[in-house]
Amino acid sequence: MSVPVDPTAPTAATAPAPATAPAPPTATGPLQAIAEAFAIAAPVRRLAPLGNGNVNDTYRVEAADGQRYVLQRLNTAVFPRPQLVIDNIARLGAHVDDRPLPLERSGRTWELPRLIPTRAGGRLWLEHQGQAWRLITHIDDAVAHDTVQDAGHAREVGRALGRFHLLIHDLPCEQLADTLEGFHVTPRYLATYRQLLAHGGLPAGCEASRWCAAFVEQRQGLAPVLERARERGQLRLRPIHGDPKVNNVLLDRRSGEAVALVDLDTVKPGLVHYDIGDCLRSGCNPVGEEPADPAGVRFDLELCRPMLGGYLELARPILSQADLELIPAAVRLIAFELGLRFFSDHLAGNRYFKCRHPGHNLERAVVQFRLTESIEAQEQEIRALVQELG
Repeated sequence: MSVPVDPTAPTAATAPAPATAPAPPTATGPLQAIAEAFAIAAPVRRLAPLGNGNVNDTYRVEAADGQRYVLQRLNTAVFPRPQLVIDNIARLGAHVDDRPLPLERSGRTWELPRLIPTRAGGRLWLEHQGQAWRLITHIDDAVAHDTVQDAGHAREVGRALGRFHLLIHDLPCEQLADTLEGFHVTPRYLATYRQLLAHGGLPAGCEASRWCAAFVEQRQGLAPVLERARERGQLRLRPIHGDPKVNNVLLDRRSGEAVALVDLDTVKPGLVHYDIGDCLRSGCNPVGEEPADPAGVRFDLELCRPMLGGYLELARPILSQADLELIPAAVRLIAFELGLRFFSDHLAGNRYFKCRHPGHNLERAVVQFRLTESIEAQEQEIRALVQELG
């Protein structure tokens, strides 16, 4: 999951040195004991790391009766109030309990990951040695990909987000906590970036950092486009997923039909354009977010067409004309915003995103800024596509 430097966090100049979070248990024993503290019917037989998320530590759990689960350690540096995250997921589950959605090609029903209570007290999360853990249901016979495989996959990614928005659009926002205040509010990220730059400057002799700084300077006027539309009453707050990247869409292993949109930590009130923009940003870049050569990064209109078409096929009834008109701006903005978030985290010392090496966040920022350039070069084509499909 892509979660940025917290826009409300202290700047690098004023914040204490980042505390090192307790390392998660790595031996099977401690992890097994944590998993078995939840109300599962059989002992744990097998446990292994799952996925490549940037924030939480995730494991697939297989019990002796064959049932599978997902065990996660919530990153409390990003989510300092895990109870609010858990409460939102529980409210989401309660909202969809009485509205099963049968799917067309797979013969399955749309699935939502559900929280497993603890054995002692029936709580929906567990605190263990200062760390927050949860166990959720596993969606079987399903696969995910980091990049879109073909036009059919693109369509299913769009349909997954459209189905999710249609399913939750009538969940009152006041029933959801704002677990990440300022999340996707681009002007706040820009303000944080400016503070970092003012107090710490750019790394000496780093050409990539200078290029990123110039890129941000030239496009800082982009930042308020969605928030100003909300202030004018063109857009309104609604329940959103918050992180609908390609690899959060699970596909039925046999039919390829989307059966779930997972990673629900960022479900909260927001603008649906955050979701639409992030879905298209992540799905229409064929080389993905971690390419070996950023020169290959591009926004592919041949993937955008089926993805946006799949989304609108289901979600069009809940969208206004203003919603449609601001989709092109959202795609550009969210790519720019994520680049800004990666670059800010690089300048702040890699406090939030997991990194494999010191320059990892800088490389990620370059990718997103290159993608922003590609979107800008095709702005008219994207706008025409929205008008055609909407």
